[in-house]
Amino acid sequence: MSSTPENTAGPRVVVIGAGIVGCSLADELTARGWTDVTVLEQGPLPAPGGSTSHAPGLVFQTNPSKTLTEFAAYTVEKFVGLGAFRQVGGLELATTPERWADLHRRAGLAASWGVRGELITAARCKELWPLLDESRVLGGFLTPDDGLARAVEASRAQIERASGRGARFLDRHTVTGIEQSDGRVTGVVTDRGTFPADHVVSAAGFWGPVIGRMAGVDVPLLPLAHQYAKTSPLPQLPAGDGEASRPILRFQDRDLYFREHHDRLGIGSYAHRPLPVDPFAVPAYDDAPVMPTRMPSAAPFTPEDFAPSWEDCAWLMPDLARADVDEGFNGVFSFTPDGMPVLGESRDLRGFWLAEAVWVTHSAGVARAVAEWMTTGDPGIDLHECDLTRFEDAQRSPAYIAERGAQQFIEVYDVIHPLQPMDRPRPLRVSPFHARQAELGAYSLEGGGWERPHWFEANAPLTAGLELPDRDAWSARHWSPIAAAEAKATRERVALYDMTPLRRLEVSGPGSLGFLQYMTSNNLAKKPGSVTYTLLLDERGGIRSDLTVARLGKDRFQVGANSPTDLDRLLRHAPEDVQVRDITAGTCCVGVWGPLARELVQPLTRDDFSHAGFGYFRAKETYIGHVPVTALRLSYVGELGWELYTSADLGLRLWDTLWQAGQELGVVAAGRSAFNSLRLEKGYRAWGQDMTSEHTPFEAGVGFAVRKDKGDFLGRDALVELGEPVRKLTALTLDDPAAVVLGKEPVYVGGTPSGYVTSAAYGYTLGRCVAYAWLPALPSGTGVHIEYFGEKVPATVADEPLFDPKMTRIRR
Repeated sequence: MSSTPENTAGPRVVVIGAGIVGCSLADELTARGWTDVTVLEQGPLPAPGGSTSHAPGLVFQTNPSKTLTEFAAYTVEKFVGLGAFRQVGGLELATTPERWADLHRRAGLAASWGVRGELITAARCKELWPLLDESRVLGGFLTPDDGLARAVEASRAQIERASGRGARFLDRHTVTGIEQSDGRVTGVVTDRGTFPADHVVSAAGFWGPVIGRMAGVDVPLLPLAHQYAKTSPLPQLPAGDGEASRPILRFQDRDLYFREHHDRLGIGSYAHRPLPVDPFAVPAYDDAPVMPTRMPSAAPFTPEDFAPSWEDCAWLMPDLARADVDEGFNGVFSFTPDGMPVLGESRDLRGFWLAEAVWVTHSAGVARAVAEWMTTGDPGIDLHECDLTRFEDAQRSPAYIAERGAQQFIEVYDVIHPLQPMDRPRPLRVSPFHARQAELGAYSLEGGGWERPHWFEANAPLTAGLELPDRDAWSARHWSPIAAAEAKATRERVALYDMTPLRRLEVSGPGSLGFLQYMTSNNLAKKPGSVTYTLLLDERGGIRSDLTVARLGKDRFQVGANSPTDLDRLLRHAPEDVQVRDITAGTCCVGVWGPLARELVQPLTRDDFSHAGFGYFRAKETYIGHVPVTALRLSYVGELGWELYTSADLGLRLWDTLWQAGQELGVVAAGRSAFNSLRLEKGYRAWGQDMTSEHTPFEAGVGFAVRKDKGDFLGRDALVELGEPVRKLTALTLDDPAAVVLGKEPVYVGGTPSGYVTSAAYGYTLGRCVAYAWLPALPSGTGVHIEYFGEKVPATVADEPLFDPKMTRIRR
């Protein structure tokens, strides 16, 4: 954290926006002793006319993201305590077999993340919602702790609490500028004066890009209008207690949701065309339309867009055919390219924070995390999915944000497979090998904007004779038996893997060794030519990332990293005599792995690639044919081999050189599907999936990458205080060789949900599915059950690594 003037009330904080996020943040900050908080709002309080003012308030906690689910759980807990939440429960309906199957999966997610829920029959759905045509419904998923947030009331209550601790809320103040000096925010300019600040938080909702432009900070979100309508009074609607008594209702097969408003229904629709809104053109509060109150965040209702949805409503609830749409509006709120919030402090403008693209559902949870982050330097929860630095440069263009943001709106209620990529814009980023991969029939998915081959149709003949169990329809999506053939070829011969999308950083300068020694957990004070697996930790000892560091010279290191956030973290801490730069785009990498890897590579170079001449975890700058390469003897698949790096202009020549030389050895191109299977058989972790900042190295099974005796490093003090782990990342093998799980499923120990799967893939060498899961520390051989689409699948705790535990295949 940056130093701030001494002040018993804490630093001066200005929050821009008094919607539900800004009010929640003021409450959370003042509760932590930072009471010099000013909240600026352009409209009148407590309903200033932003998205909070028109939000229908439905809160469904269960989400594929554990982080979003935890945000929602805290929001429910807090709003219940404020008297601003009606816990009527939530009900998601299935009217198709695909949706009914997906509700089983969602029930599993709820169990994984600790949300109460149960699958119920169509008859029970009818009991809860008598307007339903039971014949249309296959079943439902009932979550009794969900319900309706009264966002304006929650804002009012938090305004009172924060004000009582010293915060001030100033409405009718329109922000016109952000003051800064020497790369740090110093104040906020409004039409009614300037407010000095040590920290400024943009919680402006869909106006976030407007505030961001004033600060010179990119805010990658797209405002979109979403239709909400109310019916005429319904005599058929059974009387309830107060405004709403029945569960909030989702009819996701037609992109609709429902809630009660006394004797009327409120209906929200995501079924219409995307309706993007220019945040710079939204009218000021006094110029906004009145619907029925003044609302800058609401546009006039477009009945033609709602007409198909109204027919769908009557299909589900026939009594609505005799009712009318009494009123409606198109309410504006925020979408990002990946559907997640944008949180954190700008590196370019220190002290300027974003708390944007946050829905009411997650508002208090986000506010707590940001308040913790600001006051202690640590948000207390894994935020890698929400970090403002997560987007690649290619994902920040206005065109990309518009296209992906609109697609997120379209897919809000779609059944999305965990591997399902966006359709557009593709291809965006490609490796130099892309043309050759296309010739081989690459089936590519997308990650970080990169086209990433998962298998190659050219290898289809290699599946002849393979005996693989049949897959269910869900696990068969974005999968092919060709992956098994590519894994087999890697284990038996040699394969080429495109590793170009993996991030590469260069760290150089006189202070580079000392800098990396402090920033990471392992000992990097080794001779040039060494390679070290190490960890980026936070102050609590949580794993911020895992890195592979090659010392290429006295003051020059190549760092294999995970995300743009790693670059951001290193740049934030780098002293003046250290340069950190991202070299990913200008370079490329081929992984050459398999028992015949040396036979392929050695004839192409004059350097010694024998085990004695080029040991494991060593680096060498050499030539492969005509191509200069940096060769690292590493393996993420558990086989002999090298990662070969060169500049992007020489990438195609490198691929062709290896491909031609490998023909007589039976070389294949292999994809991510085989790669993931092989890495799990060896127990290699994937950061962000298997381990995050919420886990310590000793819990995650990577304690070997910690050298407490090397001297001080970030997170060391916290690790010294740790006791024996009570939970561990645990290897599981499924008892049934035909069973498959994919990830995020709940794991039951003794009949009780006790953890969740992080990664899973069929182990083609082992002949059964391998899963890793966070569980209480359990002895090897313990039986557990993994719930997959409602079925309890038996599995067994196993010692790791499952394949080649003596490392003989890698170290030969």
